[in-house]
Amino acid sequence: MPPDGLRLVLGLGNPGPRYAATRHNIGFRVVDRLAEAFGIDLGREKFGAACGRGRIGGVEVVVAKPLEFMNRSGSPARRLADFYRIEGPEAVVVVHDDIDLEFGRLQIKAKGGHGGHNGVRSLIEAFGHGDFVRVRVGVGREQLGNRPVADYVLEPFSAEEREALPGLIERAKDAVTTILSKGVRSGMNQFNLKPSCGQPEPGNGGRRG
Repeated sequence: MPPDGLRLVLGLGNPGPRYAATRHNIGFRVVDRLAEAFGIDLGREKFGAACGRGRIGGVEVVVAKPLEFMNRSGSPARRLADFYRIEGPEAVVVVHDDIDLEFGRLQIKAKGGHGGHNGVRSLIEAFGHGDFVRVRVGVGREQLGNRPVADYVLEPFSAEEREALPGLIERAKDAVTTILSKGVRSGMNQFNLKPSCGQPEPGNGGRRG
C-alpha cells in the first residue's frame, strides 16, 4: 500500500442515461451516494473515468466510475491506480452488482475470481490479479425467468425492488466506509451476515449461466 494510504474506490457500470437505472449500474449508484455523503466531486474526467479525490472515514481516497463499457472497465481503473501509485491488498475497493446474491444482500470479499462478471473480469485482466476488495451488491435472479442473463442485468429494477433500493445503496455505502476506516474483516463481520433490506434470507439461487 502507498505510504500515504491512498485508496481507490471503483463503482462499476455502463456509461450514459440508457443504462443509469439498470441492475448492472448499481455500482455507479453506490459510488454516487458515497461521493454525495462525503462531499467528493465526481465531475472531473481522468483516464476515461469520472473521478474525485477526498476523504471517507478519515481515509484519503480517489473515487471513480470507469466511463468505458462494463467489459472494458479495467483499463481506466489501472491507469488511475498507476497514476496515483495505488497498489497492494485492500488498496482498491470495487463495488459491483451480483446476480448470484439475492436482491438486497451484500457480500464483501478480500479477493477472488470474476465469477462470470465481465467488469470484474476486465479488472483482473488489467491488474494481472484479483487481489482487490469487492463489495458485491445482490441484484438476484428472482425476476430473471427465461431471459438471458445479459438482457436481465441491463433492465431496470422492478417496482418492488425500486422501493428497497435506497436502503440497499445506503448499506453498500456504509460497507465501503467500514472497509476503509476499520478494515475488510470488520466490514465482513458487520455486513456479510446481515439480513437484506426487508428481504428473506437467501435460498439456493444457483450459479450464473
